[in-house]
Amino acid sequence: MKKLQAPSSKLQRNCKFQIRNGVCRDFVRPLHTPFDATPLELGIWSFSGAWCLVLGAWGFVLPMFWPILILLAALAAILVTHFWWRGKFAQLKESSRNEVETLNQSQRQAVAQVQTQQEAVLNSMAEGLLLLDGSGRIQLANRAFADLFGVSQNLRSRTILEALRIHELAELVDFLITEKRVIGYELKLTLPQERWLQVNGAAILNGGGHRHGAILVFHDLTRLKKLERTRQEFVANVSHELRTPLSLIKGYVETLLDGARNNPEVAVRFLQTIERNAERLNLLIEDLLVISELESGRLKLNLQAIPLRPAVEKVFEDFKSRAGLKEIRLLNKTIEISVQADPNRFGQVLSNLVDNAIKYGRMGGTVTVGGELSAAGQVEVFVEDDGPGIPPDALERVFERFYRVDKARSREQGGTGLGLSIVKHLVQSQGGRVWAKSELGHGATFYFTLPQAAGTVQQPLL
Repeated sequence: MKKLQAPSSKLQRNCKFQIRNGVCRDFVRPLHTPFDATPLELGIWSFSGAWCLVLGAWGFVLPMFWPILILLAALAAILVTHFWWRGKFAQLKESSRNEVETLNQSQRQAVAQVQTQQEAVLNSMAEGLLLLDGSGRIQLANRAFADLFGVSQNLRSRTILEALRIHELAELVDFLITEKRVIGYELKLTLPQERWLQVNGAAILNGGGHRHGAILVFHDLTRLKKLERTRQEFVANVSHELRTPLSLIKGYVETLLDGARNNPEVAVRFLQTIERNAERLNLLIEDLLVISELESGRLKLNLQAIPLRPAVEKVFEDFKSRAGLKEIRLLNKTIEISVQADPNRFGQVLSNLVDNAIKYGRMGGTVTVGGELSAAGQVEVFVEDDGPGIPPDALERVFERFYRVDKARSREQGGTGLGLSIVKHLVQSQGGRVWAKSELGHGATFYFTLPQAAGTVQQPLL
Protein backbone atom coordinates (compact mmCIF):
# COMPACT_ATOMS: atom_id res chain seq x y z
CA MET A 1 0.00 0.00 0.00
CA LYS A 2 1.11 3.47 -0.80
CA LYS A 3 2.32 5.34 2.18
CA LEU A 4 0.38 8.48 3.00
CA GLN A 5 2.22 11.70 3.27
CA ALA A 6 1.87 14.01 6.18
CA PRO A 7 -0.80 16.62 5.71
CA SER A 8 0.19 20.09 4.79
CA SER A 9 -0.51 23.06 6.98
CA LYS A 10 -3.46 24.06 4.76
CA LEU A 11 -5.10 20.76 5.24
CA GLN A 12 -4.46 20.97 8.96
CA ARG A 13 -6.25 24.29 9.03
CA ASN A 14 -9.18 22.79 7.15
CA CYS A 15 -9.31 19.95 9.58
CA LYS A 16 -9.30 22.23 12.56
CA PHE A 17 -12.02 24.31 10.95
CA GLN A 18 -14.13 21.26 10.50
CA ILE A 19 -13.53 20.17 14.04
CA ARG A 20 -14.65 23.56 15.31
CA ASN A 21 -17.83 23.31 13.28
CA GLY A 22 -18.49 19.79 14.48
CA VAL A 23 -17.92 18.07 11.13
CA CYS A 24 -14.57 16.38 11.52
CA ARG A 25 -13.85 13.65 14.10
CA ASP A 26 -10.81 11.67 15.11
CA PHE A 27 -11.44 9.14 12.34
CA VAL A 28 -11.82 11.86 9.63
CA ARG A 29 -8.70 12.74 7.74
CA PRO A 30 -8.08 14.80 4.64
CA LEU A 31 -8.72 13.03 1.38
CA HIS A 32 -6.80 13.73 -1.84
CA THR A 33 -9.19 11.59 -3.97
CA PRO A 34 -12.52 9.78 -3.43
CA PHE A 35 -10.85 6.50 -4.04
CA ASP A 36 -8.92 6.87 -0.87
CA ALA A 37 -12.28 6.85 1.28
CA THR A 38 -13.84 3.89 3.09
CA PRO A 39 -17.47 2.78 2.39
CA LEU A 40 -18.69 4.46 5.58
CA GLU A 41 -17.04 7.68 4.59
CA LEU A 42 -18.53 7.46 1.12
CA GLY A 43 -22.01 6.97 2.60
CA ILE A 44 -21.65 10.00 4.84
CA TRP A 45 -20.45 12.15 1.98
CA SER A 46 -23.28 10.91 -0.27
CA PHE A 47 -25.99 11.65 2.36
CA SER A 48 -24.51 15.07 3.01
CA GLY A 49 -24.53 15.89 -0.66
CA ALA A 50 -28.11 14.74 -1.16
CA TRP A 51 -29.32 16.75 1.83
CA CYS A 52 -27.56 19.84 0.42
CA LEU A 53 -29.32 19.36 -2.91
CA VAL A 54 -32.72 19.00 -1.18
CA LEU A 55 -32.16 22.11 0.90
CA GLY A 56 -31.06 23.98 -2.18
CA ALA A 57 -34.10 22.88 -4.14
CA TRP A 58 -36.42 23.60 -1.18
CA GLY A 59 -34.99 27.05 -0.86
CA PHE A 60 -35.67 27.62 -4.54
CA VAL A 61 -39.24 26.07 -4.56
CA LEU A 62 -40.43 27.28 -1.13
CA PRO A 63 -41.24 30.86 -2.16
CA MET A 64 -43.41 29.54 -5.01
CA PHE A 65 -45.53 27.04 -2.98
CA TRP A 66 -45.76 28.93 0.30
CA PRO A 67 -49.47 29.93 -0.09
CA ILE A 68 -50.36 26.34 -1.01
CA LEU A 69 -48.55 25.03 2.03
CA ILE A 70 -50.38 27.49 4.27
CA LEU A 71 -53.69 26.44 2.74
CA LEU A 72 -52.86 22.76 3.21
CA ALA A 73 -51.86 23.42 6.82
CA ALA A 74 -55.11 25.28 7.42
CA LEU A 75 -57.11 22.44 5.87
CA ALA A 76 -55.23 19.93 7.99
CA ALA A 77 -55.95 21.98 11.11
CA ILE A 78 -59.64 22.20 10.15
CA LEU A 79 -59.83 18.45 9.54
CA VAL A 80 -58.11 17.68 12.82
CA THR A 81 -60.46 20.06 14.67
CA HIS A 82 -63.52 18.57 12.89
CA PHE A 83 -62.66 14.98 13.74
CA TRP A 84 -61.84 15.96 17.32
CA TRP A 85 -65.20 17.69 17.81
CA ARG A 86 -66.93 14.85 16.00
CA GLY A 87 -65.51 12.36 18.47
CA LYS A 88 -66.37 14.66 21.35
CA PHE A 89 -69.95 15.05 20.09
CA ALA A 90 -70.29 11.27 19.71
CA GLN A 91 -69.17 10.85 23.33
CA LEU A 92 -71.62 13.51 24.51
CA LYS A 93 -74.41 11.95 22.45
CA GLU A 94 -73.74 8.50 23.92
CA SER A 95 -73.58 9.97 27.41
CA SER A 96 -76.88 11.81 26.83
CA ARG A 97 -78.48 8.65 25.46
CA ASN A 98 -77.39 6.71 28.56
CA GLU A 99 -78.73 9.43 30.85
CA VAL A 100 -82.07 9.51 29.00
CA GLU A 101 -82.32 5.73 29.17
CA THR A 102 -81.53 5.81 32.88
CA LEU A 103 -84.16 8.50 33.44
CA ASN A 104 -86.74 6.56 31.40
CA GLN A 105 -86.00 3.41 33.34
CA SER A 106 -86.29 5.26 36.64
CA GLN A 107 -89.55 6.81 35.46
CA ARG A 108 -90.92 3.41 34.41
CA GLN A 109 -89.97 1.94 37.79
CA ALA A 110 -91.60 4.87 39.59
CA VAL A 111 -94.78 4.50 37.52
CA ALA A 112 -94.84 0.74 38.13
CA GLN A 113 -94.33 1.28 41.86
CA VAL A 114 -97.12 3.85 42.01
CA GLN A 115 -99.40 1.55 40.02
CA THR A 116 -98.59 -1.37 42.33
CA GLN A 117 -99.29 0.74 45.40
CA GLN A 118 -102.52 2.00 43.87
CA GLU A 119 -103.66 -1.54 43.06
CA ALA A 120 -102.75 -2.69 46.58
CA VAL A 121 -104.79 0.14 48.12
CA LEU A 122 -107.78 -0.44 45.84
CA ASN A 123 -107.73 -4.22 46.30
CA SER A 124 -107.53 -3.86 50.08
CA MET A 125 -110.80 -1.91 50.12
CA ALA A 126 -113.85 -3.72 51.47
CA GLU A 127 -116.07 -1.69 49.12
CA GLY A 128 -116.33 -2.40 45.42
CA LEU A 129 -114.89 0.35 43.19
CA LEU A 130 -115.73 0.90 39.52
CA LEU A 131 -114.19 3.61 37.30
CA LEU A 132 -115.72 4.43 33.91
CA ASP A 133 -114.45 6.62 31.07
CA GLY A 134 -116.41 9.24 29.17
CA SER A 135 -118.01 6.65 26.88
CA GLY A 136 -119.21 4.52 29.79
CA ARG A 137 -116.57 1.79 29.42
CA ILE A 138 -114.84 0.24 32.42
CA GLN A 139 -111.33 1.52 33.11
CA LEU A 140 -110.78 0.04 36.56
CA ALA A 141 -112.52 -2.51 38.82
CA ASN A 142 -111.01 -3.61 42.12
CA ARG A 143 -111.08 -7.08 43.68
CA ALA A 144 -114.02 -6.35 45.99
CA PHE A 145 -116.15 -5.36 42.99
CA ALA A 146 -115.26 -8.61 41.21
CA ASP A 147 -116.17 -10.64 44.33
CA LEU A 148 -119.49 -8.84 44.80
CA PHE A 149 -120.63 -9.51 41.23
CA GLY A 150 -118.89 -12.86 40.73
CA VAL A 151 -116.80 -11.75 37.74
CA SER A 152 -113.10 -11.51 36.91
CA GLN A 153 -111.07 -8.33 37.46
CA ASN A 154 -110.17 -8.08 33.76
CA LEU A 155 -113.15 -5.96 32.66
CA ARG A 156 -111.27 -3.12 31.00
CA SER A 157 -112.89 -1.48 27.93
CA ARG A 158 -116.23 -3.27 28.46
CA THR A 159 -119.57 -1.61 29.08
CA ILE A 160 -121.73 -2.38 32.12
CA LEU A 161 -124.11 -4.50 30.04
CA GLU A 162 -121.26 -6.42 28.41
CA ALA A 163 -119.55 -7.15 31.72
CA LEU A 164 -122.47 -7.63 34.15
CA ARG A 165 -125.74 -7.89 32.17
CA ILE A 166 -127.47 -5.75 34.81
CA HIS A 167 -129.82 -3.24 33.16
CA GLU A 168 -130.61 -1.48 36.43
CA LEU A 169 -126.95 -0.62 36.99
CA ALA A 170 -126.56 0.54 33.37
CA GLU A 171 -129.54 2.86 33.85
CA LEU A 172 -127.93 4.21 37.02
CA VAL A 173 -124.76 5.07 35.06
CA ASP A 174 -126.87 6.88 32.44
CA PHE A 175 -128.61 8.73 35.27
CA LEU A 176 -125.21 10.11 36.36
CA ILE A 177 -124.94 11.97 33.05
CA THR A 178 -127.71 14.35 34.04
CA GLU A 179 -127.71 14.29 37.84
CA LYS A 180 -123.92 14.15 38.33
CA ARG A 181 -124.31 12.38 41.69
CA VAL A 182 -126.08 9.36 43.24
CA ILE A 183 -126.14 8.63 46.99
CA GLY A 184 -127.60 5.66 48.87
CA TYR A 185 -129.11 3.82 45.90
CA GLU A 186 -129.99 0.22 46.91
CA LEU A 187 -129.39 -2.47 44.31
CA LYS A 188 -130.68 -6.03 44.80
CA LEU A 189 -128.87 -8.92 43.10
CA THR A 190 -130.45 -12.35 42.80
CA LEU A 191 -127.63 -14.26 41.09
CA PRO A 192 -125.46 -16.13 41.97
CA GLN A 193 -127.01 -15.49 45.40
CA GLU A 194 -129.18 -12.81 46.92
CA ARG A 195 -127.22 -9.65 47.75
CA TRP A 196 -128.14 -6.12 48.69
CA LEU A 197 -125.73 -3.36 47.62
CA GLN A 198 -125.69 0.34 48.37
CA VAL A 199 -124.35 2.33 45.42
CA ASN A 200 -122.83 5.81 45.66
CA GLY A 201 -121.67 7.43 42.44
CA ALA A 202 -120.42 10.70 41.02
CA ALA A 203 -119.63 12.02 37.54
CA ILE A 204 -116.02 13.06 36.81
CA LEU A 205 -115.90 16.46 35.10
CA ASN A 206 -113.00 18.03 33.22
CA GLY A 207 -111.90 21.67 33.44
CA GLY A 208 -114.62 22.77 31.06
CA GLY A 209 -117.38 21.15 33.10
CA HIS A 210 -117.93 18.33 30.59
CA ARG A 211 -118.39 14.73 31.70
CA HIS A 212 -115.06 12.91 31.58
CA GLY A 213 -116.14 9.67 33.28
CA ALA A 214 -117.80 8.32 36.42
CA ILE A 215 -116.85 6.57 39.65
CA LEU A 216 -119.11 4.22 41.62
CA VAL A 217 -118.59 2.71 45.09
CA PHE A 218 -120.54 -0.40 46.20
CA HIS A 219 -121.20 -1.23 49.88
CA ASP A 220 -122.42 -4.74 50.75
CA LEU A 221 -125.61 -4.46 52.84
CA THR A 222 -126.46 -8.17 52.71
CA ARG A 223 -125.54 -8.90 56.33
CA LEU A 224 -127.40 -5.83 57.59
CA LYS A 225 -130.46 -6.78 55.56
CA LYS A 226 -130.38 -10.32 56.97
CA LEU A 227 -130.06 -8.99 60.51
CA GLU A 228 -132.93 -6.61 59.92
CA ARG A 229 -135.05 -9.41 58.49
CA THR A 230 -134.13 -11.65 61.44
CA ARG A 231 -135.07 -8.92 63.89
CA GLN A 232 -138.40 -8.39 62.18
CA GLU A 233 -139.11 -12.11 62.17
CA PHE A 234 -138.06 -12.36 65.81
CA VAL A 235 -140.39 -9.55 66.87
CA ALA A 236 -143.23 -11.06 64.86
CA ASN A 237 -142.63 -14.54 66.30
CA VAL A 238 -142.32 -13.32 69.89
CA SER A 239 -145.48 -11.28 69.49
CA HIS A 240 -147.30 -14.31 68.13
CA GLU A 241 -145.96 -16.67 70.78
CA LEU A 242 -146.94 -14.27 73.56
CA ARG A 243 -150.30 -13.39 72.07
CA THR A 244 -151.56 -17.00 71.85
CA PRO A 245 -151.26 -17.98 75.55
CA LEU A 246 -152.25 -14.51 76.73
CA SER A 247 -155.39 -14.65 74.60
CA LEU A 248 -156.29 -18.05 76.06
CA ILE A 249 -155.62 -16.91 79.62
CA LYS A 250 -157.66 -13.75 79.12
CA GLY A 251 -160.53 -15.67 77.53
CA TYR A 252 -160.78 -18.26 80.27
CA VAL A 253 -160.51 -15.64 83.03
CA GLU A 254 -163.35 -13.64 81.49
CA THR A 255 -165.45 -16.80 81.26
CA LEU A 256 -164.81 -17.59 84.90
CA LEU A 257 -165.73 -14.08 85.90
CA ASP A 258 -168.94 -14.31 83.90
CA GLY A 259 -170.16 -17.21 86.07
CA ALA A 260 -168.25 -20.32 85.11
CA ARG A 261 -166.54 -20.21 88.48
CA ASN A 262 -169.78 -21.33 90.05
CA ASN A 263 -169.49 -24.66 88.21
CA PRO A 264 -166.69 -26.53 90.02
CA GLU A 265 -166.03 -29.00 87.18
CA VAL A 266 -165.80 -26.28 84.50
CA ALA A 267 -163.84 -23.96 86.79
CA VAL A 268 -161.19 -26.63 87.47
CA ARG A 269 -160.78 -27.36 83.74
CA PHE A 270 -160.48 -23.65 82.95
CA LEU A 271 -157.97 -23.07 85.72
CA GLN A 272 -155.84 -26.00 84.48
CA THR A 273 -155.79 -24.44 81.00
CA ILE A 274 -154.80 -21.08 82.48
CA GLU A 275 -152.01 -22.73 84.46
CA ARG A 276 -150.71 -24.57 81.38
CA ASN A 277 -150.58 -21.40 79.29
CA ALA A 278 -149.01 -19.41 82.14
CA GLU A 279 -146.28 -22.07 82.35
CA ARG A 280 -145.80 -21.80 78.60
CA LEU A 281 -145.35 -18.04 78.96
CA ASN A 282 -142.85 -18.60 81.76
CA LEU A 283 -140.82 -21.05 79.64
CA LEU A 284 -140.88 -18.67 76.69
CA ILE A 285 -139.60 -15.76 78.76
CA GLU A 286 -136.86 -17.91 80.31
CA ASP A 287 -135.74 -19.13 76.89
CA LEU A 288 -135.70 -15.56 75.57
CA LEU A 289 -133.52 -14.49 78.48
CA VAL A 290 -131.11 -17.38 77.83
CA ILE A 291 -130.93 -16.50 74.11
CA SER A 292 -130.25 -12.87 75.01
CA GLU A 293 -127.42 -13.82 77.37
CA LEU A 294 -125.85 -16.17 74.83
CA GLU A 295 -125.94 -13.71 71.94
CA SER A 296 -124.67 -10.80 74.04
CA GLY A 297 -121.75 -12.81 75.43
CA ARG A 298 -122.76 -12.13 79.03
CA LEU A 299 -123.26 -15.81 79.86
CA LYS A 300 -120.50 -17.04 82.20
CA LEU A 301 -119.48 -20.68 81.92
CA ASN A 302 -117.89 -22.84 84.63
CA LEU A 303 -116.01 -25.36 82.49
CA GLN A 304 -114.97 -28.60 84.18
CA ALA A 305 -114.65 -32.31 83.53
CA ILE A 306 -118.07 -34.01 83.36
CA PRO A 307 -118.37 -37.83 83.11
CA LEU A 308 -120.62 -38.42 80.12
CA ARG A 309 -122.40 -41.62 81.09
CA PRO A 310 -123.56 -40.48 84.58
CA ALA A 311 -124.74 -37.16 83.13
CA VAL A 312 -126.95 -38.99 80.60
CA GLU A 313 -128.34 -41.24 83.33
CA LYS A 314 -129.30 -38.17 85.38
CA VAL A 315 -131.23 -36.68 82.44
CA PHE A 316 -132.97 -40.03 81.84
CA GLU A 317 -134.04 -40.06 85.48
CA ASP A 318 -135.67 -36.62 85.06
CA PHE A 319 -137.62 -37.72 81.95
CA LYS A 320 -138.49 -41.26 83.03
CA SER A 321 -142.09 -40.40 83.92
CA ARG A 322 -142.73 -38.51 80.65
CA ALA A 323 -141.21 -41.34 78.63
CA GLY A 324 -143.39 -43.82 80.54
CA LEU A 325 -146.56 -42.01 79.43
CA LYS A 326 -145.70 -42.89 75.80
CA GLU A 327 -144.11 -46.23 76.68
CA ILE A 328 -140.81 -45.02 75.26
CA ARG A 329 -137.63 -46.92 76.19
CA LEU A 330 -134.55 -44.82 77.07
CA LEU A 331 -131.17 -46.35 76.06
CA ASN A 332 -127.77 -45.07 77.23
CA LYS A 333 -125.02 -46.13 74.78
CA THR A 334 -122.36 -43.68 75.90
CA ILE A 335 -118.82 -44.74 76.76
CA GLU A 336 -116.88 -43.99 79.90
CA ILE A 337 -115.36 -40.65 78.96
CA SER A 338 -115.51 -37.07 80.24
CA VAL A 339 -116.26 -33.83 78.41
CA GLN A 340 -115.03 -30.32 79.21
CA ALA A 341 -118.22 -28.29 79.72
CA ASP A 342 -120.38 -26.32 82.13
CA PRO A 343 -122.46 -28.85 84.16
CA ASN A 344 -125.69 -26.83 84.11
CA ARG A 345 -125.48 -25.86 80.44
CA PHE A 346 -124.46 -29.38 79.40
CA GLY A 347 -127.49 -30.75 81.26
CA GLN A 348 -129.66 -28.15 79.51
CA VAL A 349 -128.41 -29.28 76.08
CA LEU A 350 -129.12 -32.95 76.84
CA SER A 351 -132.50 -32.13 78.39
CA ASN A 352 -133.69 -30.15 75.34
CA LEU A 353 -132.63 -32.89 72.90
CA VAL A 354 -134.09 -35.75 74.97
CA ASP A 355 -137.31 -33.75 75.53
CA ASN A 356 -137.72 -33.24 71.75
CA ALA A 357 -136.99 -36.92 71.09
CA ILE A 358 -139.74 -37.96 73.54
CA LYS A 359 -142.20 -35.36 72.19
CA TYR A 360 -141.84 -36.33 68.55
CA GLY A 361 -140.98 -40.03 68.99
CA ARG A 362 -143.58 -42.67 68.21
CA MET A 363 -145.64 -44.39 70.88
CA GLY A 364 -143.76 -47.37 72.29
CA GLY A 365 -140.59 -46.33 70.52
CA THR A 366 -136.99 -45.86 71.66
CA VAL A 367 -134.83 -42.84 72.45
CA THR A 368 -131.10 -43.55 72.32
CA VAL A 369 -128.24 -41.38 73.58
CA GLY A 370 -124.73 -42.41 72.55
CA GLY A 371 -121.26 -40.93 72.57
CA GLU A 372 -117.73 -41.69 71.40
CA LEU A 373 -114.39 -40.05 70.76
CA SER A 374 -114.19 -38.63 67.24
CA ALA A 375 -111.15 -38.60 64.96
CA ALA A 376 -110.75 -34.86 65.65
CA GLY A 377 -110.16 -35.54 69.36
CA GLN A 378 -113.57 -34.30 70.52
CA VAL A 379 -116.39 -36.22 72.14
CA GLU A 380 -119.29 -36.72 69.74
CA VAL A 381 -122.72 -37.21 71.36
CA PHE A 382 -125.95 -38.09 69.56
CA VAL A 383 -129.64 -38.27 70.52
CA GLU A 384 -131.73 -40.51 68.27
CA ASP A 385 -135.50 -41.08 68.06
CA ASP A 386 -137.70 -43.23 65.82
CA GLY A 387 -140.37 -40.64 65.06
CA PRO A 388 -141.67 -39.35 61.69
CA GLY A 389 -138.38 -37.66 60.81
CA ILE A 390 -137.59 -34.22 59.39
CA PRO A 391 -137.89 -33.17 55.72
CA PRO A 392 -134.51 -32.51 54.00
CA ASP A 393 -135.31 -28.84 53.33
CA ALA A 394 -135.97 -28.27 57.05
CA LEU A 395 -132.74 -29.82 58.41
CA GLU A 396 -130.75 -26.60 57.93
CA ARG A 397 -133.43 -24.48 59.58
CA VAL A 398 -134.36 -26.51 62.65
CA PHE A 399 -131.81 -24.56 64.73
CA GLU A 400 -133.35 -21.18 63.85
CA ARG A 401 -135.34 -19.33 66.48
CA PHE A 402 -139.09 -20.09 66.43
CA TYR A 403 -138.71 -22.46 63.48
CA ARG A 404 -141.08 -25.43 63.68
CA VAL A 405 -141.38 -28.34 61.27
CA ASP A 406 -144.98 -28.97 62.40
CA LYS A 407 -146.21 -25.75 64.02
CA ALA A 408 -149.56 -27.08 65.20
CA ARG A 409 -148.07 -30.20 66.79
CA SER A 410 -145.25 -28.21 68.41
CA ARG A 411 -147.65 -25.87 70.15
CA GLU A 412 -149.77 -28.81 71.32
CA GLN A 413 -146.65 -30.29 72.89
CA GLY A 414 -145.95 -27.01 74.70
CA GLY A 415 -142.78 -26.06 72.84
CA THR A 416 -141.53 -22.48 72.54
CA GLY A 417 -139.64 -22.88 69.26
CA LEU A 418 -136.39 -21.79 70.94
CA GLY A 419 -135.09 -25.09 72.31
CA LEU A 420 -132.84 -26.10 69.40
CA SER A 421 -131.62 -22.54 68.95
CA ILE A 422 -130.54 -22.55 72.61
CA VAL A 423 -128.84 -25.93 72.09
CA LYS A 424 -126.87 -24.53 69.14
CA HIS A 425 -125.70 -21.43 71.04
CA LEU A 426 -124.79 -23.40 74.18
CA VAL A 427 -122.75 -25.97 72.25
CA GLN A 428 -120.92 -23.32 70.23
CA SER A 429 -120.15 -21.27 73.35
CA GLN A 430 -118.41 -24.35 74.83
CA GLY A 431 -116.24 -25.01 71.77
CA GLY A 432 -118.38 -27.53 69.88
CA ARG A 433 -120.76 -27.72 66.93
CA VAL A 434 -124.20 -29.21 66.34
CA TRP A 435 -126.01 -30.73 63.34
CA ALA A 436 -128.88 -33.07 62.49
CA LYS A 437 -129.55 -36.02 60.20
CA SER A 438 -132.92 -37.48 59.31
CA GLU A 439 -134.83 -39.59 56.85
CA LEU A 440 -138.58 -39.21 56.54
CA GLY A 441 -140.35 -42.07 58.29
CA HIS A 442 -137.18 -43.26 60.04
CA GLY A 443 -136.70 -40.77 62.87
CA ALA A 444 -134.12 -38.04 63.42
CA THR A 445 -130.67 -37.93 65.00
CA PHE A 446 -129.14 -34.81 66.54
CA TYR A 447 -125.35 -34.65 66.98
CA PHE A 448 -123.13 -32.30 68.94
CA THR A 449 -119.44 -32.27 69.87
CA LEU A 450 -117.60 -31.01 72.94
CA PRO A 451 -113.90 -31.01 73.89
CA GLN A 452 -112.63 -34.04 75.77
CA ALA A 453 -111.65 -33.30 79.35
CA ALA A 454 -107.90 -33.27 79.93
CA GLY A 455 -106.49 -36.37 81.61
CA THR A 456 -109.43 -38.63 80.73
CA VAL A 457 -109.07 -41.85 78.79
CA GLN A 458 -111.69 -43.50 76.64
CA GLN A 459 -112.96 -46.76 78.14
CA PRO A 460 -115.12 -49.21 76.17
CA LEU A 461 -118.65 -49.83 77.33
CA LEU A 462 -119.04 -53.35 78.75
